[in-house]
Amino acid sequence: MDKERKHIIFLARWYPHRYDPMFGLFVQRHAEAAALFNDITVIYCHSCERQQDNKTSRDISTTPIVNKQDVDDASNNKNKFEIVRTLENNVDTIRVYYKKPKNKILSLIRFYRANMKALKLCKKPDLIHVHILTRLGVIAWIQKLLHKTPYIITEHWSRYLPGNDFSGFLRKLFTKIVVCNAETITTVTENLAIAMKNHGLKNDNYVVLPNVVNLDMFHISERNNNPRKIIHISCFEDKSKNISGLLESLKIIEEKGIDFQCKLIGEGMDLELMKEKAKNLQLINKVSFTGLLQGQALADELSSGDFLVLSSNYENMPVVILEALASGLPVVSTNVGGIKEMVDETKGILVEPRNQEALAEAMIKMIETHKNYDANYLRNSVIEKYGYESVGRFLSGLYNNG
Repeated sequence: MDKERKHIIFLARWYPHRYDPMFGLFVQRHAEAAALFNDITVIYCHSCERQQDNKTSRDISTTPIVNKQDVDDASNNKNKFEIVRTLENNVDTIRVYYKKPKNKILSLIRFYRANMKALKLCKKPDLIHVHILTRLGVIAWIQKLLHKTPYIITEHWSRYLPGNDFSGFLRKLFTKIVVCNAETITTVTENLAIAMKNHGLKNDNYVVLPNVVNLDMFHISERNNNPRKIIHISCFEDKSKNISGLLESLKIIEEKGIDFQCKLIGEGMDLELMKEKAKNLQLINKVSFTGLLQGQALADELSSGDFLVLSSNYENMPVVILEALASGLPVVSTNVGGIKEMVDETKGILVEPRNQEALAEAMIKMIETHKNYDANYLRNSVIEKYGYESVGRFLSGLYNNG
């Protein structure tokens, strides 16, 4: 097996970092799955308002493998770049933090310089795996032109979906170029692949790549909640996640005299606004906000619930749905993005987006029927497709075919 291992460089636009350990967590999981069968180096570059403000950042637990030369190179460049290289779950991870300039053009130049500095630290890869277009796709395309290094692309971004913003002549032009020259395009849902093709992003080899669930962490628990416990997990960005709509649906349920408790897990730009909305709706006794939960704390809270609810206006493939199913929880969700590719009538209830009454009725039905869902069946549906080893083998097949 070792002789067949290839060196793959992940160029990641989203990835956990010192300021947000949850950002792009699904990309990190893909890297960890791929590292079971290949040698993976991840490069992630992050702009900061100022350099070396580590005291205000969140530490990511890692094994450092920083070379002194790497640090010296960063410090000798007027603190514009700080390179941190670590080994994380067998993934060689290079993060470059760089000072964010006010000028957009200079910011773009510095982003490319940061990525090139990281690439110079790596041995020549057998293949480059781009996560999220378009800037990193240009880098991979240039590497292919200069060094004949093939590349594949995984797109996670929902900007191609109807109603979202995929615009700009240069952005569209370069996206078409890098997509056309990739060996393979993978998306996390068939729905996203169709949306990209509708924008003229042509490639003969589109493949759906499953997200990864840590099956060792998420588990089925015995629960006998009274009142019933509803779980919601999101990044608290109301435009996409529609937490305000969820709260309005919960108010409808409360006004019908149905007892429940709803735990809202996560943090983000609209968290305080949603807390205020819950207060204005007089839902304080029915809902609670836990803030950010990670790791086993998140898994334990999720498994203690009776079902998961999502109220998004648009999505791709929310990993939290897979985590809920792995915990034996059925799902109530809006039917957006690729969610219908994961949830059918054996796993939950789907409703149309932006319809608070329909969402409320679905939650009421789930409050009454959640015990009718087979928890082991829900978990096994995830094990078969979304475990680390399964996804790792899938990725290894793509790398060898590429």
